[in-house]
Amino acid sequence: MALFSNKKQKNAPRRRQQPTAVSSERASEPDLEERYAFRRNRTLTGSASSKVITLSEKSAQLKSPRVHAHELVARRRHLGAMLFVALIICSGLYFLISQFTAGVVISSSDTSITLDENYDKIVQSYLSSQPAERLRFLVNRDHLTEYVQSKVPEVASIIVDGDAGFGVSRFTVTMRRPIAGWSVRGNQQYVDATGTPFSRNYYASPSVEIVDKSGIQVEAGQAVASNRFLAFVGRVVGLAPAQGYTVTQVIIPSGTTRQIEVMLEGVKYPVKLSIDRPAGDQTEDMARAVKWMSDHKQSPQYIDVRIGGKAYYR
Repeated sequence: MALFSNKKQKNAPRRRQQPTAVSSERASEPDLEERYAFRRNRTLTGSASSKVITLSEKSAQLKSPRVHAHELVARRRHLGAMLFVALIICSGLYFLISQFTAGVVISSSDTSITLDENYDKIVQSYLSSQPAERLRFLVNRDHLTEYVQSKVPEVASIIVDGDAGFGVSRFTVTMRRPIAGWSVRGNQQYVDATGTPFSRNYYASPSVEIVDKSGIQVEAGQAVASNRFLAFVGRVVGLAPAQGYTVTQVIIPSGTTRQIEVMLEGVKYPVKLSIDRPAGDQTEDMARAVKWMSDHKQSPQYIDVRIGGKAYYR
């Protein structure tokens, strides 16, 4: 009887049938939701036609070729701006690196002068105390010159003269030209036209000689050959040509170190000057007094212009 039969039914209801491998495979596809998602509770925005303008066209889901072209143009502009900014940054970094001073090369404005390495060390010590000035465009020329002159007064000026290789800067120094020299017990001193004394001379010995007749005993010439004294002599020698005269000799008279006697070219008598009075005023008084003597055909033993506005002679 069919009631007690163990035979399985062949035609089972569809709801009781096991899903086939194909349907199971299709149901497990990971992109099924994404593929048909736009069909579920979503309204498409935008338009694929260039002739149809919609609201929020740039943020719409459907974009026309015109909108795509605008987006490409904006993207190109953005990339171009980024490349331009990167180029500016790279150029700035290269400029800073090229301006950096790691090494120093010192040269003289006069090619006949050979300098030693002492000047390199002085400039390096200055840059070590002022690290920001290792960039050449930040170098304070006046401050650098003052520092170098405090160490080596024979330097008249120093400037930054460009690069001498990667990380190496060239500095050019101008040395002082002496116009008068004086030697006391082996201590040689010089003075230039600005009245600055120094002890190291790179040029020929000056024609103006300082003769010491003071008779004062000093050690290494320090008491007599003071900076103030040499500065005064330098100013007088430098200002005399502007008045039409040339100083040939400077004499320190006996018993004093605060006045000098100046011998002029073509003049047979000395002119007395005092270091306590400005050199420019005494040089003008000296020129007027010598001219007056020449015009009146007189040849005194000396002329004294140490007092302002007056000239004494004997």
